[in-house]
Amino acid sequence: MKEEMYSVEQVAELLGLHVRTVRGYIRSGRLAAVRIGKQYRIARADLDALTGRSQPAPTRAVGASVEVSSIVQIDGVDRAAADRLGTLVLAAANTGHDPAHPLRVQTVHDEERHRMKIVILGDAAATAELLRLLDAVLDGDNGLFAGEVDDA
Repeated sequence: MKEEMYSVEQVAELLGLHVRTVRGYIRSGRLAAVRIGKQYRIARADLDALTGRSQPAPTRAVGASVEVSSIVQIDGVDRAAADRLGTLVLAAANTGHDPAHPLRVQTVHDEERHRMKIVILGDAAATAELLRLLDAVLDGDNGLFAGEVDDA
């Protein structure tokens, strides 16, 4: 299950605040957000933390919970390849992982720049596994997307 991600406008509407207020919260660090290009995305857990809604703490045998955030930028991607790559990444993120520690994935394609960004948030091991999958499918002439993604 992937976690919900909200835009600044959606958060402002949910909280009954002005968009500038929400952006101010993000800039001051009061509200955690991921920047994708010129836009911010706010995870449901971060919104809950701001509003004081508690979420159940993850249970781990030893040590603290670890979450990794990764941003992958891929240049030379047309819309069709970005759609297929996004579907592949989301399917991989939503299958075969511990439901208690889901991966959260956001994909964005900039048609003008032929650029795709993939934001991955989640468990270190699951994130590493997804990054290995991306590396394999984008591996030059041997990958699944050979000829569709320009090696820059």
